[in-house]
Amino acid sequence: MKVLVSDNISPKGVELMEKAGLKVDVKTGLKPEELKSIIGEYHGLVIRSATKVTSEIIEAAEKLKVIGRAGSGLDNVDRAAATKKGIVVMNTPGGNTITTAEHAIAMMFALARNIPQATASMKEGKWEKKKFMGVELYNKTLGVLGLGNIGTQVAKRAQGLQMNVICYDPFLSDEKAADLGVEKVSLDDLFSRSDFITIHTPLTPETRDLINAKTISKMKDGVRIINCARGGIVNEKDLHDAILSGKVAGAALDVYEKEPPEDLSLIKLDKVICTPHLGASTTEAQENVAVAVAEQIIDYLLSGVIRNAV
Repeated sequence: MKVLVSDNISPKGVELMEKAGLKVDVKTGLKPEELKSIIGEYHGLVIRSATKVTSEIIEAAEKLKVIGRAGSGLDNVDRAAATKKGIVVMNTPGGNTITTAEHAIAMMFALARNIPQATASMKEGKWEKKKFMGVELYNKTLGVLGLGNIGTQVAKRAQGLQMNVICYDPFLSDEKAADLGVEKVSLDDLFSRSDFITIHTPLTPETRDLINAKTISKMKDGVRIINCARGGIVNEKDLHDAILSGKVAGAALDVYEKEPPEDLSLIKLDKVICTPHLGASTTEAQENVAVAVAEQIIDYLLSGVIRNAV
């Protein structure tokens, strides 16, 4: 059986599939027309976030049995079209959990202490101590939006910093909240009480534009917002306006409505720190998800065993 790897993954994943007897072709950077023209010969497709598996691609995938995402987000896959055609779609939850949680915490620290701005200032030969006055994280209230795998790890690390952690997640049980030692609150309570808000939800119709002018108006003056989840959850124009007005003291963004961003007005603001979707970009995480997706593809194509189907 043949597997196409259309995005960059750790070589360990490719090696595992080849050792299992699968014929693996690594062809990254394909244009949609190029992918459509060759997908018909493959039984498996391994992707990350770059490849867009549209209904047109799926329609052309005559032999395709499985799409494996090395990572967790699947907003680049038309799952309805895949399901209709009997194609299993799977991801690798957990492989990049720690890495993404650490990135969110790093962004929160950088946001609180103006580290990127101070670095840029010093590289220009300046010494601006007064300009970059920061705030402590100790005893501040962190609102965690979404307490899945990543949100849970962020909450644990914030507790280690002696922050007061509150969370909103419609799927969170009272028992789990108690086990984690976090306070489960309503969405409005989270907005009104948090000094920092960190987002860890998937992008769904319910979460699109969740952070907008109306919800920002419910937040504390001087709130700081971190998004290492998905672009589109934060309305970028509304956030831009809220920072300019002083309502929001700053934002740390790893994800954007369009990637790479075309409108740079938000990220050019001095009070915004940003990274180019680096949440899962560590050697450890990329090896973890590559190995996990390879093992899942092998299990399904050779043994019919389905794991982490979504």
